Amino acid sequence: MRGLHADAGYLLYRLGLRSGQLFNGFLQESGLRLRHYALLRFLATTEGALQRELSARLGYDPSAIVGLVDDLERAGFVERRPSPDDRRSRVVVLTDDGRAFLRDTDEAGLRVTNDLLQPLDPAERETLHALLLRIAEPGLA
Repeated sequence: MRGLHADAGYLLYRLGLRSGQLFNGFLQESGLRLRHYALLRFLATTEGALQRELSARLGYDPSAIVGLVDDLERAGFVERRPSPDDRRSRVVVLTDDGRAFLRDTDEAGLRVTNDLLQPLDPAERETLHALLLRIAEPGLA
């Protein structure tokens, strides 16, 4: 009989839980959670995105995206703007305050990642990242 620790899926689940706990701990003071942070990080790489695009890219349920964007809009980190292509749609855009928040949290985010990956040497971290990217985003690897 196989133990749980022999199952890669279970280990990835445990890693996700631990990562979420560490990131949520560092974000606690801001009132945000890892899902908010991921959305902000994604928006930092774009000129803006429709909510349905955010849902597809981040893998979150569309109804969850609405709540996350509402939270971030209240915090002043994002804003909804009319889409230039379709006036009925709204594009979610990172604000200057959102960019400042990400800059201010860069170092803490790196510390969380380093804490999480502390048992690995730099080459192992690179290998893990490449493997996770191949699994999570097959088209990018």
